Amino acid sequence: MKTIIVATDFSEVAENAVEYAAAAAKQNNARLVLFNSFTIPFHAGNTLLPGASIQRLMIENEIRLIERALSIFYTYEIEVTHESSFPFLEEGLSSLITKYNAELVVLGMTAKTLEQDLWGNTTTSAIKKLNFPVLAVPLHAKFEGTRKILFACDVFHGVSEQVLTRVKEVATSLSQSEVEIFNVNDKVEELKTETHISTAVNAINEGLEGITYYYKNVRSNEVIKEIEKEIREFNADLLIMVPKKYGFWSSIVHRSKTRIMASGLNIPLLSIPI
Repeated sequence: MKTIIVATDFSEVAENAVEYAAAAAKQNNARLVLFNSFTIPFHAGNTLLPGASIQRLMIENEIRLIERALSIFYTYEIEVTHESSFPFLEEGLSSLITKYNAELVVLGMTAKTLEQDLWGNTTTSAIKKLNFPVLAVPLHAKFEGTRKILFACDVFHGVSEQVLTRVKEVATSLSQSEVEIFNVNDKVEELKTETHISTAVNAINEGLEGITYYYKNVRSNEVIKEIEKEIREFNADLLIMVPKKYGFWSSIVHRSKTRIMASGLNIPLLSIPI
C-alpha cells in the first residue's frame, strides 16, 4: 500500500495540509501517517517546569494527535496511523520515510514574506534537506482532483529519467490529468539548433509516453514571473519543480527558485529531487 506522510503542528496552515493529504490519500487508496514533531511550548521552555509537567504536555499532545487521526479515519475512511517524536522535523520525517517506505511527504506552506524569500522556513528547509518528494500545500488550497499539472523544468539542460518517472506516476494516478512541460529560457531560439536539446526532448517523450502532455517554451530572463503567469494562464492545479543543489558559497548568494515559488503560490508545489 502507498503511504503518504503529513506533518502537523496543529496550526491552520498545517491542518489544511492534513485535509489535502487525506483527500489525496483517499483518491489514491493510500495510507496516511500523521506526524507531529513535539516541541516544548516557548513559554514553558522559559520556565523551570518539573519533569512531571513536561510529561503531561507530551501526553496531552499525543491525545490531540490520536483524536485528529480518528477524525480523519471517520471523515475520509482511509487507514491512518500517527507518530510523534522529539527530533527536528527533518530528522523525524527522514526516519518515518524509511520506516513506512513512504511515497510522499506533505507539509503546509505559509504565505510569502521577505524573510522566507531570503532564508526560507520549515517547509523549504525540508525540501532542501530531505532529498525526497515533498508536496508544499498553501493555506487555501483544497484537493478537488488534479486535472492540470505544470511541470516547470530546464529542457535546455535535460531532465533525468528518475524525475520523468515520478512525473508520469503522478499524472497516471490522477485521472484525466494533462501535463504541460514549461521551459523558460533566454535562448529559446537555440532549441531548434542544439543537438543535445533534441536528445533531451526525445528522452522526455520516451519518459512520459502514455500520458497527455505538451511543451511550451518562453523566452525570458524572469523565470519566476513567467512561471507565475503560466500557472494562471494554464489554470494549473499543481506545479512540479526540480530543486537544484548548490555548493556552500553558491548557496549563500543564490536564492532557490523552488523555495521562492513554494512560499508564493496558491496551488500546491511538488518538489522532486534528482
